[in-house]
Amino acid sequence: MAEQQTFNVAIVGATGAVGQKIKQILEDKNFPVKQLKLLSSARSAGKEETFHGEKIIVEEAAPESFEDVDIALFSAGGSISKKLAPEAVKRGAVVVDNTSAYRMDKDVPLVVPEVNSEDIASHQGIIANPNCSTIQMVAALKPLKDAFGIGKIIVSTYQAVSGAGNEAVDELYEQSRDYLEGKEVTAEVLPVKGDKKHFPIAFNALPQIDVFEDNGFTFEEMKMINETKKIMHDDALNVAATCVRLPFAVSHAESVYIELDQEDLSVEDFRKTLKEADGVVLQDNPQEQEYPTPQSAQGKEEVFVGRIRKDLDNPKGFHLWVVSDNLLKGAAWNTVQIAQTLVERDWLKK
Repeated sequence: MAEQQTFNVAIVGATGAVGQKIKQILEDKNFPVKQLKLLSSARSAGKEETFHGEKIIVEEAAPESFEDVDIALFSAGGSISKKLAPEAVKRGAVVVDNTSAYRMDKDVPLVVPEVNSEDIASHQGIIANPNCSTIQMVAALKPLKDAFGIGKIIVSTYQAVSGAGNEAVDELYEQSRDYLEGKEVTAEVLPVKGDKKHFPIAFNALPQIDVFEDNGFTFEEMKMINETKKIMHDDALNVAATCVRLPFAVSHAESVYIELDQEDLSVEDFRKTLKEADGVVLQDNPQEQEYPTPQSAQGKEEVFVGRIRKDLDNPKGFHLWVVSDNLLKGAAWNTVQIAQTLVERDWLKK
C-alpha cells in the first residue's frame, strides 16, 4: 500500500478561540500533517502549544512564514488575511480564510462542503469560509432548495457572544456577576468594540451585530444576505436577515421562514428531505418537546434542525429552527472540512 501523503500546514491566529479549535480538530481527525506551524501576532509569539504530544512554539506571522507551507488556515481577522494570504499563495500555499476579507470576491470560492464542495475546484489559491450564521442556514436550506425550490428567506438569528471573540465572552461573565451582585454593569466590547456606544449583554438582547450600513441593515445581516446568494448560486433569491446577540457563550440559533416554489408540501416532506441531508441532524418532535438548543448543539459538528411547521396563511411558507456550534461548524470544522476536500480530491494545485 502506498504511504499516505502528508502536508505542511500553518494556522494563522493559532492562539485565538477558532485557531485553537482548528488545531484540536486537525489532531482529532488525524489530518495528514507533516509539519504544523502555529502563527500569531507578536503579542502571542513565543507561547508553547502541543500537537500529537509534541511541543510547538508559536511564531509571529510574517510573509516568510509560509515558505514550504502547503495549506494555510487563516483565522486572525480580515486585515491580517488581506495582508498575508496573498503572501502565502505567492509561496505556493493554498489558503482557507475564515474572515470576511475575500468572501464576496468573485474569484474566490465561498464554500460549505455539504452544500457546494465542487466550487473548491475553481480556486486560485484562496478559498473563503462563510460567516458562521450563514453556514448553518445554508446547510439546512440547500437540500430543501434542491428538492422543492426556494424563492424567499427571512431569518432572525439568536447569536452567541463567542462570535465576537474571547473578550466579549469575558465581558458577559463579568457583567453577569456584577448584575447578580447588584453592582454597576459597564460595557466596553458589545455590540461592536469599535463603534460609538456599548451596551451590556448580560440579561439583555442586542439587535446589532457589526456596524450599520447605509441601508439600515448591519454588516452581519448583509453578510448573510449576500453570502447565501453566492453559495446557492442564485442572485434572484430574496433574503432578509435580522441578527441579534444574546447572553450565552456558544452556538447560534436561527428562526428561518422560507417560501417554496411548490405548494401542497407537508411537514413530513420536509422532514424526509432533512433526514437524508449531509451534515444535518433532525430534532423535531414537538409532542415530546424535542428540538435543538444552543446548549445541546455545543461541542457538536452537525447542524441541527427542529420546530418545522407550515405557515398558517401562505401555502408555500414554512418555518424552521436551526442551531449549530458557531466555533465548530460555524468556523473551525468547516475550515478543516475544506482542507480535507482539497486533499481528498487532489485540488491543492491552483
